[in-house]
Amino acid sequence: MEAEDNSCAASVAIPFQRSLPQAAPIFSPEATLEGVWLTDEILFNYQRCRRRAFLDLYGNPEQRDAPSDYLLKLRQDSQEHQIAVIQNQTVYQPRYPRRDWEAGAEATLALMQQGVERITNGVLHFTRADGVKLVSRPNLLVKHPGESIFGDWLYVPTEIKLGKRPKLDYQITVAFHAHLLAAIQGVLPDTSWLVLRQRGAYAVNLPELIPRMEAILEECIQMLQEQREPEVFIAHNRCDLCHWFSHCYELAKADKHLSLLPGVTPSRYVHLQALDLTTVETLAAATPKHLETLPGFGPQVAQKLVRQAQATLSNQALASPFSSDLPDEPLLSIEELPTAPIELYFDIEAAPEQNLVYLHGVLVVYRTRSSEVETNEESASTKTEFYPLLADCPEDEAFVWQQFLDLVWRYPTAPIFHFCPYEVQTVKRLAEYYETPEALVLPLLDRFVDLHERVTRVATLPVESYALKPIARWLGFNWRDRDANGAQSIYWYAQWLSTGDRAFLDAILRYNEDDCRATHRVKDWLVEFTQASRLHDSHTQNGHSLRLFT
Repeated sequence: MEAEDNSCAASVAIPFQRSLPQAAPIFSPEATLEGVWLTDEILFNYQRCRRRAFLDLYGNPEQRDAPSDYLLKLRQDSQEHQIAVIQNQTVYQPRYPRRDWEAGAEATLALMQQGVERITNGVLHFTRADGVKLVSRPNLLVKHPGESIFGDWLYVPTEIKLGKRPKLDYQITVAFHAHLLAAIQGVLPDTSWLVLRQRGAYAVNLPELIPRMEAILEECIQMLQEQREPEVFIAHNRCDLCHWFSHCYELAKADKHLSLLPGVTPSRYVHLQALDLTTVETLAAATPKHLETLPGFGPQVAQKLVRQAQATLSNQALASPFSSDLPDEPLLSIEELPTAPIELYFDIEAAPEQNLVYLHGVLVVYRTRSSEVETNEESASTKTEFYPLLADCPEDEAFVWQQFLDLVWRYPTAPIFHFCPYEVQTVKRLAEYYETPEALVLPLLDRFVDLHERVTRVATLPVESYALKPIARWLGFNWRDRDANGAQSIYWYAQWLSTGDRAFLDAILRYNEDDCRATHRVKDWLVEFTQASRLHDSHTQNGHSLRLFT
């Protein structure tokens, strides 16, 4: 949480403001190589993405993305969590002009010298011999008995995080706080603390973490001082919320960077670089056998990476060589991929952080001739009906769960198609939580068909990710709200609860229905693909059989 220019005196306990702080540059405009203000935020980001730390200092601010609604919600949730942790405690906050770290450090030092019990949003500052200025802003500094330059007391840093686990980057940040605090008070605290949501306080092992932190800090300083711009690498699980995502993605797309291929992880990319396999073309022409012995590869990974490059290069779906050894049989049996007179397509909207399922979306597809493969467009032989089972408030979760059970048992033999394991996992959890009879649940579980598992088992597609959206969009399906996603749905539901504006619910329902219809589109394509894969066309490349299907 960034310090503000507070109106209260440094020696007076302060109230908390629930408004979010304004975004601000992480480094001061006058920063130079000799006088870099290296904050705990930069060090934290460096651990997750070196390129982000570099761009935060040297990048063009005009190329930064505006924060998404979901990111703003996360920031607000984080601030509210911090407030909840310290709301019943008397805390003091230093007064200083915004982003004036030296003034903030002086005000914080004055509070420590006074011996106040708790300091929130204090500033710790230490200038290294090489001129690099280290700045740390722990959420809390708590007074403890002990000897320091202040007298018979010392301070211990506490970091309050919204996460549930004591991740290493969290612990490194706390170790950084302790490192600077030791330089200021003349003694390193025995331990430091993380306060996590649900888990509570977690003691950080400083003797173990300080050396690791120091090594990471030196690497970060060296990169920033040498102005070495790290190579672009797109990892959606970490990049999607970053304010440099669009900028980096454009560069990666223009260069056809290998990180856009599913399965190319940062560690695998290092080994591919060593073999000079840094383009889609060179990887597509590689012999999988030569990659099998690389760390983190093995026969299947090597084969999949090469075929992924081949599929991307040809913009065609390739049948997996691991799926069927019999040329006259489809890649998936009728039992594995059923086509029935009535089919259900199921998608859940949930807020995992609240352990809440607020929407069960079910698309019922009626087929008059089950042997036919229909497209996603409605025709004379296919009719669809969408059922949005929505909890208007969190307390309605049990009610919509029962609605879901009633609906799926209205069609007791219909297969239930979904995409990824989450739906089945959630059904099991809800059944246990609400003590649903096994007679209603166990037969239901046998009807689920995970299309993500089926697709990834039998096909290699020219997509950047095997999530639903990239696959369905490759097939020509488009969402009505282009930027809608699961995170946005969580934000919309939170807005509905706080404002009562049904426009947010309508947006959720559109998105969920489109997810169900996209799942339907993928299923129909997969049936067609597996039936067509009776090896009507076979080519040889690099001594391996390569099956091509458009």
